[in-house]
Amino acid sequence: MQTTYPQRARMTPGQQRAWERSWGRWGEDVVDLPDGPLDVAGWFGRAAPVVLEIGSGMGESTASMAIDAPGVDHLAVEVYRPGLAQLLLRIEQAGITNLRLLRGDAHALLAEHVAPSGLHAVRIYFPDPWPKRRHHKRRLVRPELVALVASRLTLGGTLHLATDWVPYAEEMLAVCAAEPALRNTVGDSSPDGFATRPTWRPVTKFEQRARDEGRVVRDLLFVRV
Repeated sequence: MQTTYPQRARMTPGQQRAWERSWGRWGEDVVDLPDGPLDVAGWFGRAAPVVLEIGSGMGESTASMAIDAPGVDHLAVEVYRPGLAQLLLRIEQAGITNLRLLRGDAHALLAEHVAPSGLHAVRIYFPDPWPKRRHHKRRLVRPELVALVASRLTLGGTLHLATDWVPYAEEMLAVCAAEPALRNTVGDSSPDGFATRPTWRPVTKFEQRARDEGRVVRDLLFVRV
């Protein structure tokens, strides 16, 4: 979940130890990356499809999806250091080798460090909905980001989004549908344009809480054409 975390950036002792042990091995700050596209093959020691998750939150689904797809290399970009530290703990505990973490701005990462057609998929799950109207301009999923994401996807690559905030789901659907380089995969099979929730996307504690509180989760799945 890509969001802003006001005054809550303190790590637990366990997260702090994980950060000290493992950030230098598994993570990079976006602002410290060398100029040009990421050397993803060098990071992972192989050539494989690459998936980028924007806003990995506490890393629950990120770690699970990396484990379930060992033939895919996963990148997670997040601004929240405790969330990245928690994901480092998951990497250590599960012995995950096909996941690398990036701390910083996703737009800068895509614009400056991801080559055109360099990604197999981009995932944006439960971005901050900024529900107050005066804050809508802070929402992550906007036309300029979607156009940038589309340019970084390989032909046939996918943009997958999910949210439990219905007004934001409708806005995201409109933004993605307006991007000429993307096509909604549901076609005429869904009258509202939303996709069936894929079974491979894990149900996190955050999503389960949304369900328990009666909020409907919407998935959107677009493909690069």
